[in-house]
Amino acid sequence: MSLTLKPRAQVRAKISSVGTYVPPGLLTNADLEKMVETNDQWIVERTGIRERHLVEPGVATSDLAVEAAKCCLAKRGVDASEVEVIIVATVTPDMLFPATACLVQNKLGAKGAWGFDLSAACSGFPYALQVGAKLIESGMHKKVLVIGADVMSSIIDYTDRATCVIFGDGAGAVLLEPCEEGEVGLIDYWHEIDGSGAVALNMPGGGSLHPATAETVAKKMHYVHQDGQTVYKFAVRKMAEAAETVLTRNGVVGSDLACFIPHQANKRIILSTAERLGMPEDCVVINIDRFGNTTAGTIPLAMQTALDEKRLKKGDLVLLASVGAGFTVGATLLRWEF
Repeated sequence: MSLTLKPRAQVRAKISSVGTYVPPGLLTNADLEKMVETNDQWIVERTGIRERHLVEPGVATSDLAVEAAKCCLAKRGVDASEVEVIIVATVTPDMLFPATACLVQNKLGAKGAWGFDLSAACSGFPYALQVGAKLIESGMHKKVLVIGADVMSSIIDYTDRATCVIFGDGAGAVLLEPCEEGEVGLIDYWHEIDGSGAVALNMPGGGSLHPATAETVAKKMHYVHQDGQTVYKFAVRKMAEAAETVLTRNGVVGSDLACFIPHQANKRIILSTAERLGMPEDCVVINIDRFGNTTAGTIPLAMQTALDEKRLKKGDLVLLASVGAGFTVGATLLRWEF
């Protein structure tokens, strides 16, 4: 392997801690069999999902985000008052404004922090990760909290079997800090969007185009709408392309990676990407069976799974990849530094 680091910044950014949270409530495939015309075998074969966590009424995205953030900071031994920036990736904000990051900042007690939300659906976390990294690389900040959190159950129609079997609720947070001597941290990324795909996966109601009215509610415009086949075909192609792009331009091949942590949208998409990269399945982190698709929460939740299973150690070369509504696409190459 020939890993060449491009001279970009005097300071490099690294992930120094991970924290996650999922609500205790479970929705199993057996539960869904009683709600819509589906069955466990059909769901598992097509998605890989067996169960997903759902919030209780009144629990919002900011609540999940705060719990994940507390866990992340506690593991690092960092007080909330030391956090300088909070970036929340989500498509289910508590409300249109203020930003969920403002609510998280207040609930967390991070009095010295500024922040904002980032909306990129399932690519939200890797997009927010790179924004946070650039703030570290600028030299202006030393502790940036990046959170991916979504309460997808708040925008799912549980009479629509095409979408209700897929999504769950959850959150994950990472702390970004400057690399120390000899550390590499975040190496490179590749992002792209294809706005022509907006019609294939969206929530049409609630924005400025279709403000909430009795009519939009009656038409179920405030739920996720998805053209499953179009999304699947795009994701299979683009997750692999983005991953290959970022690996190739850094002189890396799939066999050099210790761990592939993809967005957890569909097990078949994940395995197809791994096969194209020449990666064995035991190097691929898959936890979709337990959590479903938590949108911006999936990658940090999968990071925690990798840590729990002792599949990540300092110095490992790691690849992240995602495809989401928009369409949004992203891949990140990094060294694990703790």
